[in-house]
Amino acid sequence: MSTLSGPRGQRTPIRPARVLLHTFLVVTALAWLAPLLWALLAAMRPYAETSAKGYVSWPDKLTLDNFTNAFQQSDMLHYFGNTLLIAVPAVLLTLLLSSMVAFYVSRFDFRLNLFLLLVFTAGNLLPQQVIITPLYRLYLLIDLPGITMSGKLYDSALGLVLIHVAFQSGFCAFVLSNYMRSLPHELTEAALVDGASVWRLYWQIVLPLCKPAMAALATLLSIWIYNDFFWAIVLISTGENMPITSALNNLSGQYFTDPNLVAAGALLTAIPTLIVYFALQRQFVSGLTLGANKG
Repeated sequence: MSTLSGPRGQRTPIRPARVLLHTFLVVTALAWLAPLLWALLAAMRPYAETSAKGYVSWPDKLTLDNFTNAFQQSDMLHYFGNTLLIAVPAVLLTLLLSSMVAFYVSRFDFRLNLFLLLVFTAGNLLPQQVIITPLYRLYLLIDLPGITMSGKLYDSALGLVLIHVAFQSGFCAFVLSNYMRSLPHELTEAALVDGASVWRLYWQIVLPLCKPAMAALATLLSIWIYNDFFWAIVLISTGENMPITSALNNLSGQYFTDPNLVAAGALLTAIPTLIVYFALQRQFVSGLTLGANKG
């Protein structure tokens, strides 16, 4: 049996189960990366070449022209701004409101404690497609003159912010409440004895201790809201108000669509999510491993 060198020159046998595990992990990683690498290859090839030789062929020329053309033709900078106007308030509001709910249900005991948390969490179990028609009609009926450019909740960034907050708050409240329950109750009890108010308990004592969990949730929310396509199509009708995911449709013509150009545009839209993940990677990983070593 083959062996590997261990600590201090010791030889450890290579176990078949470990070989199978690593083989499975490598194959899974390649399966996840294959579509991305295929899209990158297509985005760097001229359409004339792929049209003549097919996509399953060795490239003769690689260029970045498709990325430049996709950025300019889709007016991507404008739609990045629209997405930022939706994602940032939605993430901040979701974390603020869900942390308030989590603080109340985790630090105070009352009869409807568990029921209140279940109500917030149950919203995530409702399929979004079920409420399309009533929500669409409701958005059309709500008038907001002077607040939104459309004069209604429909076709506005505010409408998308509210629907994201409504759907994401349940999950965040559930995660944060479980984390807050792990915090020592002696901290809040000592603060209460010293005369601290409930708001001070929440804002100055409990919330700062939840920074790792908040950072992990902020990363997930940023990616989920940024990648949203469903609500942007349903609740936005004006092309100039659409977020970046919906604006990729500008790269499709009425009679002809360049798949290489669309692939380049899709890769460009993925860059902000990668920036968010790498910027918060340490906090994200620490947030996911919270409680792993607690007994």
